[in-house]
Amino acid sequence: MKLAMIGFGQAGGKVVDKFLEYDKRTGSEIVRAAAAVNTAKADLMGLEHIAENQRVLIGQSRVKGHGVGADNELGAEIAEEDIDEVQGAIDSIPVHEVDAFLVVSGLGGGTGSGGAPVLAKHLKRIYTEPVYGLGILPGSDEGGIYTLNAARSFQTFVREVDNLMVFDNDAWRKTGESVQGGYEEINEEIVRRFGILFGAGEIQQGQEVAESVVDSSEIINTLSGGGVSTVGYAEEEVEERTSGGLLSRLRNDDGEDQLDSAHTTNRITSLVRKAALGRLTLPCEIEGAERALLVLAGPPEYLNRKGIERGRKWLEEQTGSMEVRGGDYPYRGAGFVATVILLAGVTNVPRIKELQQVAIEAQDNLDEIRDESEENLDELVSDDSDELESLF
Repeated sequence: MKLAMIGFGQAGGKVVDKFLEYDKRTGSEIVRAAAAVNTAKADLMGLEHIAENQRVLIGQSRVKGHGVGADNELGAEIAEEDIDEVQGAIDSIPVHEVDAFLVVSGLGGGTGSGGAPVLAKHLKRIYTEPVYGLGILPGSDEGGIYTLNAARSFQTFVREVDNLMVFDNDAWRKTGESVQGGYEEINEEIVRRFGILFGAGEIQQGQEVAESVVDSSEIINTLSGGGVSTVGYAEEEVEERTSGGLLSRLRNDDGEDQLDSAHTTNRITSLVRKAALGRLTLPCEIEGAERALLVLAGPPEYLNRKGIERGRKWLEEQTGSMEVRGGDYPYRGAGFVATVILLAGVTNVPRIKELQQVAIEAQDNLDEIRDESEENLDELVSDDSDELESLF
């Protein structure tokens, strides 16, 4: 699947930068074009792989390149005012060569959480290609203002995109981990999961063709219908064997199975369960997911149709959905077999409900603090103030 990726804000820019690095490292060629948009000049300068002419600084007349200070209302205003500057970077994207747009943003800050929904709305108005969002939720320990920003941005963003894929930092941060190290690892997790998902079906020169191809239409159909999506992932290291062609994947010269078919099938079904019931990018109850997509990646001799069919049937039973697609992604040199599961249209998400409740409390607290602050200021300047004349 060929994507035009736009990172909005600090977190969004770093994730898109990481996607480009992943593309170069694996040769997957998912990112057809990439851009980064920010109100903070320093954040744009810190990117390594996004071309400098595709880094867009907005809001210079308002914030002078210093960011919006976690004010996502200001972030949204600036995005609307400077949307033509963002469009200037998008104009250089060969849209006829992309399957979809992906707008990536952290939802807790100011620039991305305010600007990403504005950009998504703009893209949907102009282009016929699907516009997806990848939103990153802040950890619950990051503070009330970030939770409030995330709750407001989430409910706006999800309505402006064709589907919102969510990654919850809260489920991934480790105790005692440094902030920098934590975010580096989280970005790697994001890119690994979505890299395999979007890379499936892209055949490179000399690469073996999948038995059951997952192409961009499968991903688009799974994400159609809007709502929220989460991604599961599991992998197991394997010892890769040389292969002399498609038939030798199945039999050697004596006509005997190269690998124990039953063992291969069991490994696949076990990985499918681990991916669906383990740590999802957004933890949720998988029952009730409207649609699902299963991708098996790894050396071709470790993939088989029977395992994929069993995994798909198990997913149908667990989700209750009749729309479960699946296929394999032959990936030589991987050294592992991996399962990626995309669950679309999930609704039983405790984290989102908790986020909204905490945000409502934070909003009430902020209103109280503002009211008290005004009262305290009145008390501070009111004593004997009648005896002093005002300057104007």
